[in-house]
Amino acid sequence: MAAEPRWRLNRELNVSVLVQVGLLGALIVGSWMNLQRQLDLLGRDVSLLLERQKEVARKIEQLQAASISHEVRLGSLETQR
Repeated sequence: MAAEPRWRLNRELNVSVLVQVGLLGALIVGSWMNLQRQLDLLGRDVSLLLERQKEVARKIEQLQAASISHEVRLGSLETQR
């Protein structure tokens, strides 16, 4: 007499399991789409920050040039006295 397996795989799927699997799949897809949207927004924000950083760097360079110019003028005025 052959030993019967202790468990059997029941291949029947009821409707609730199918609905749960479908909803889980929809949740995964929705989460993935939301993540992609958030990554797109993050990329846009990083691009804007880089542009602003370049603008600030240009303004700082202009201020440094003006400061050097004023120092030279001040030095020439002090030597004239």
